[in-house]
Amino acid sequence: MGRKELELKVQRFDPSVEKAPRFQRYAVPLKDGMTVLDALLYAKERLDHGIAIRFSCRMASCGSCGMKVNGRPVLACETQVADLGSSTVTVRPMDNFAIVRDLVVDLGSFFSKHAGIAPHLERKGDLQEQESPSGEYLIRPDELDSFVQFTYCIKCGLCSSACPTSSTDSLFPGPQALAQAHRFVEDPRDEANEERLDLVDKEHGVWRCHFAGTCSAVCPKGVDPALGIQLLKRHVMAARSPSRRKKAKGGGGARVFPNPNKDLVKSP
Repeated sequence: MGRKELELKVQRFDPSVEKAPRFQRYAVPLKDGMTVLDALLYAKERLDHGIAIRFSCRMASCGSCGMKVNGRPVLACETQVADLGSSTVTVRPMDNFAIVRDLVVDLGSFFSKHAGIAPHLERKGDLQEQESPSGEYLIRPDELDSFVQFTYCIKCGLCSSACPTSSTDSLFPGPQALAQAHRFVEDPRDEANEERLDLVDKEHGVWRCHFAGTCSAVCPKGVDPALGIQLLKRHVMAARSPSRRKKAKGGGGARVFPNPNKDLVKSP
């Protein structure tokens, strides 16, 4: 009795020498527990060394192997062939990114947009402490609960690939960057809320999200960027309300979301 085989259809495209993508088929022997990445690596190692793939950890931690499998943005390393329910697996690069070659896309703009929302804690007046830490900034468990899920992001780009707004507006920061902006706005240790809210309260910013929810549906780590973006909108509205502006003006530039816990826990 012959071995069962998988028909692997891989989109091939080298924009430097080709005008349009094409599909190439490979017959890959099936085995128990095979992932889509396993199938691709078999094809690359045994059948066609020229297939371009990006991968690293093989355990859904690094986010390198994001691609579209049978029309859905996924991590190839955690997608079981058996779960797809088909003897044919079609693999394409992620949408909304320029193709470098085959299944490899250019994530430069993705990481630039992430960096653009200042994804780090800002402390005003604690410059010496930040340069030479002597302790930790306290945070209560309930405060951590308000944003901890957004720290699980692995920057794989699947959410941006699935986002309909990202496909029509190249200036839109994308669900990943906006969800991370919310993560730092919620963090009581951060003191740059007003500046960060200014970054997202723009024509191509947070208001361009129409809550399709596809970003959350494809996240491999269970993060809910769509929720984070809606909560970020609430923060923007609260910060722009007349009562908030009046209070901030009369209070000598008080923070929009004051930090209730900005003391340091000094090391003994």
